[in-house]
Amino acid sequence: MKPGRIAGKGGMRQKTAENSTGKRNNVENFIEIVVFAVLVGIASAVTLWLFYRQCVESMLGTGLYHSDMKAYILEMLREENGYQVRPSTAYDPGYGMDVELLFSFLEATQPDELTRLEKLYGDRTRQTILNYINNEVNKKNRSLLDVLKHGVEFDNGVSLTLMYRKPATTFNQKAEALYQQNVLSVMEEVWHKEGERIDLVIFLNGIAIFTFELKCNTSGQNYEDAIRQYKFERDYKTRLLKFKAGCLAHFAMDLNEVYMCTNLKGKSSFFLPFNKGCGVGIHSGKGNPHNENGINVSYMWEDILKKDTVLYLIDKIIFLQKETKKDPDTGKRVTKETLIFPRYHQFNAVRKLVADVVEHHSEKNYLIEHSAGSGKTNTIAWLAHRLASLHDRENKVIFDTVCIITDRIVVDRQLQNAVLSLEHKAGLIKVMDEKCTSKDLADALNGNTKIIVTTIHKFMYIQELVQELKSKTFAVIIDEAHSSTAGTAMEAVTYALSESRKLSEATPVDVSEEEKSMGDIIEDEIARSGKQPNVSMIAFTATPKPTTLQLFGCLNEEGKKVAFDLYSMKQAIEEGFILDVLQNYVTYKTYFEINKAIEDDPELETIAAKRKIAKYIELHDTNIAQKVEIIIEHFKNRIMQELGGKAKAMVITSSRQAAVKYRNEFETYISKHGYTGIRALVAFSGKVSLDGHEYTEAVMNGIKEEDLPEVFDSNSYQVLLVANKYQTGFDQPKLCAMYVDKRLRGVNAVQTLSRLNRICAPYDKKTFVLDFKNEYEDIQASFAPFYTETILNETITPSDIRTVEAQVDQYDFLDIDDIEEFNGYLYQDKRTSKEKARMWALLDKSLQLINRHSELEKLEIRATIKRFLRFYSFLIQATCFESVDLHRKYNFLSYLVKEIEVGSGGNDFDIADKITASNFRQKKTGENTHEIESRPEVSLPTPNEVFMDEAVKKKLSEIIDEINAAYNKNFDVDVASKSALQMRDILLKNGHLRDSARNNSLKDFHFAYSDAVQDALIAGYEQNQDFFALLLDNDEKKRELMQVFLEDVYKNLRK
Repeated sequence: MKPGRIAGKGGMRQKTAENSTGKRNNVENFIEIVVFAVLVGIASAVTLWLFYRQCVESMLGTGLYHSDMKAYILEMLREENGYQVRPSTAYDPGYGMDVELLFSFLEATQPDELTRLEKLYGDRTRQTILNYINNEVNKKNRSLLDVLKHGVEFDNGVSLTLMYRKPATTFNQKAEALYQQNVLSVMEEVWHKEGERIDLVIFLNGIAIFTFELKCNTSGQNYEDAIRQYKFERDYKTRLLKFKAGCLAHFAMDLNEVYMCTNLKGKSSFFLPFNKGCGVGIHSGKGNPHNENGINVSYMWEDILKKDTVLYLIDKIIFLQKETKKDPDTGKRVTKETLIFPRYHQFNAVRKLVADVVEHHSEKNYLIEHSAGSGKTNTIAWLAHRLASLHDRENKVIFDTVCIITDRIVVDRQLQNAVLSLEHKAGLIKVMDEKCTSKDLADALNGNTKIIVTTIHKFMYIQELVQELKSKTFAVIIDEAHSSTAGTAMEAVTYALSESRKLSEATPVDVSEEEKSMGDIIEDEIARSGKQPNVSMIAFTATPKPTTLQLFGCLNEEGKKVAFDLYSMKQAIEEGFILDVLQNYVTYKTYFEINKAIEDDPELETIAAKRKIAKYIELHDTNIAQKVEIIIEHFKNRIMQELGGKAKAMVITSSRQAAVKYRNEFETYISKHGYTGIRALVAFSGKVSLDGHEYTEAVMNGIKEEDLPEVFDSNSYQVLLVANKYQTGFDQPKLCAMYVDKRLRGVNAVQTLSRLNRICAPYDKKTFVLDFKNEYEDIQASFAPFYTETILNETITPSDIRTVEAQVDQYDFLDIDDIEEFNGYLYQDKRTSKEKARMWALLDKSLQLINRHSELEKLEIRATIKRFLRFYSFLIQATCFESVDLHRKYNFLSYLVKEIEVGSGGNDFDIADKITASNFRQKKTGENTHEIESRPEVSLPTPNEVFMDEAVKKKLSEIIDEINAAYNKNFDVDVASKSALQMRDILLKNGHLRDSARNNSLKDFHFAYSDAVQDALIAGYEQNQDFFALLLDNDEKKRELMQVFLEDVYKNLRK
């Protein structure tokens, strides 16, 4: 043993331990110093922040922070709205009530009922009532809303009313007095469970109805922080926040914006904006306008939280929507419940219109321009119910019946459900579904039905079924008014509901049928076509056409027609209700070569041949196969994975034949490549004969036609190929992509592409458009009038119809005496066979004169007659214009135009025998992400609406004179010159020509310009068929005439 060494080792161990302890102490000391420094830093920062806040507050006076905002709102509610401000200790979290205030209300309004219950329950009365109300509220088939509106009924027959409704008239003084005894109150800092409190809670008669989380922007927070609080820091299963049993709505509010939710469910809670919208007309957008005199959200306490408004919302507006749907994948029926609280624009539109109707009764028509995604269906339902029970200031009913009209063949199921979901008495609503006939509609109009939901088509067949409706007043609400407010369909509505006498009915007592002249009868008929004094029409649309604005718009300060109420596409996009479908827009161009069987075949130069060529190219197998490849590969690689793999697409085809070919090629391509998870349905009407086979939608899909929307919603199908179906009124939120192989313009373009714009919560949906046919600039131009407010630039006048009448008269086929005689027979109650034969003879006399013209001239005559009929029909609907002579001519021409047949003119040949097409290429021409620009003004189509400077007019007139002399023609210089200018306008809209102008010299541009002129002549052919036909057949005169515009078009396109 070596003790020294052992001792040495022990000494070393001891020294090492001491060193280790010393190092540890040094580290700990260092950590303590760092922690101390951090704490000092935090303390300093807090001190500086408090000092900063104190400075700011001293500069701003008292400042405007969360507590100040809350105190201000409480003051406004108490001082301005008569609220009771109650202590939060009065809140009972188990019942969601201010129990003391509830019983104070019951004792003041229903003492006898309480006495009867006390006799039965004694000391347990208060607790029994509370538990009974609570149990009723929590029942599956009831809700807080239902209990508020209908009260509770006990076993012994005693009923307790928890809210008194505003009486419809002032006759019942007792009901009015009880209504005034409703009590609104507010509490701040309400603890709805341990550790969680709500900023403000609003109570009606002691029952909690609304909650508010407030955030003050000057404190560095906003409404988004309030929403986060509701989603992540509030237990939504408590009595106060529970769906159906708890409060009706929950508001997240800062100084500038308000959002609300009716169904809190944690992070899945969906908050909707409850903002007024910022800006007016073309400047409208999201948010709230600046308030010069206060806070931007002051409308909440100055309007929405006022006693009358709160009770109106609960009584007439808020409702529980129950929707039963079959799950497309499992087949099980699932019922979904949604508590519907209006968005501000919905509530305001109904209230604003109702107030105007109280003032003007049925004197006016109205246009409501509400964007897609605005909740138009519910707005229509609310409005219908309000109008059905509306009284004026003299307590008289304003409308006997409210008709809701849709332009679809079958009444929209969603609209049916919305109307029926609102509270109503049995028998007061009649939905004219597919099982109902026009006679059912007539019976409802003649009876006491208050609300009728029907299609416009049924009105076409009831004119002889309705009785005298002179004593009745009607409100007619028109859904999708852009497509249902012109022509004979709308004439049928006004005719059926008119207070004027029908031709087949007994005459007024002071004038007999024999005493009435034909002129008197015609005047009656004209009167029935226009605005009827007993009918007020309310038109809803997102895309008002000029004719819609003319018929239903109201004049603004500038004397131009606009909508009565506006919720713009711009605001809907900014608020996140719909998507901007032009954000990802890709265009393609089809290139090909035409090979003629006979090089100089004259038949290929005709208009009919050019149309056949266009259709031949559209339906060419190679062309469709290439497009199908692009579509499927794009969908597979870019779209399928969207929405968690549930994304869908729609293909817009140009015709029914194209839809069939697309479907067949889809199947071939998918099978060839072995793709799974991509299946297509096809949608078209009727039967299609193609290549010796007959196709129908039902047979190709293997399902019933009416089942298609439901089947497409399942996970079994991803692509829908359509031909003039499902391009309007079809809501499928999973649609992410659209492939367009059809010319789209104006309202049709907006309606079609808007199938994509629905959001699909909870996904961050993006849209894609791939377009083979249209220029992006043209699509942008189609959207521009409807992005903000749509304004009618100028209205139609009688001088316009006189212009078209003169164009008809110049063909010299009408005889005034013949027209007079024809109308004499037309307005007889009964006509003999001989008289009918005479009417045909009179028509044939004019027809023989028309048939002396060439086929092209006959086309022009028929087009001119149709233009006259369309203008005149619209004019008498839109204005008070009356002309017996014009109406006689209108009657005669409306029969004559049906007999004008334009033959094949030698063009009845198979184009496939004349040409072949080869070298097809699909070339991408652009990717666009521009925002929509607002160009709000639209104009009615008027004849010859073109202007030119004198130099151009002189040059054109010289060329036209030369044409007249050389070809023995008699073209009107003014008309032909304006037709040429319309050609210039068509050229200026040509996207490919614009690209050529920007990338080439004038010399090189000339080649593209010459090609475009030919297309423009075809596109504008109907403007002046005879003149354009000559130019199409004469290259020299065509070049000479269009050379006038070459430099002008080049310069304009380069801008």
